[in-house]
Amino acid sequence: MFRPGASGQAAEKRAADYLEAHGLQIRARNVRRPYGELDLVAIEDDTLVLVEVRKRSHPGFGGGAESIDRRKRERLLRVAEAYLQESAWNGPVRFDVMTLDGQDRIEWLQDAIQASTP
Repeated sequence: MFRPGASGQAAEKRAADYLEAHGLQIRARNVRRPYGELDLVAIEDDTLVLVEVRKRSHPGFGGGAESIDRRKRERLLRVAEAYLQESAWNGPVRFDVMTLDGQDRIEWLQDAIQASTP
């Protein structure tokens, strides 16, 4: 039976497994605030990695990275700012995007979201 959000949850699990296989430690999942959500928070060496996971089942819908428009980026950055203040993290931070296509192929775009990105 199909449940709304089930595909997204499966994509986030697959992305987390992929990151762990590449040496990152998952610190948190689904960090929610009233204005948005961080899908994954991980640690790589001394860097906190905030991860947005995007699943696209059909190429006609566009790529996952392209689906992050200005408004979505602003919400993600706002949640990230709140998370960083709450966690008192004082090291380097990067915002990655992981996309999964209809065949669950993963593309990991490191440092993909920045406050100054148009």
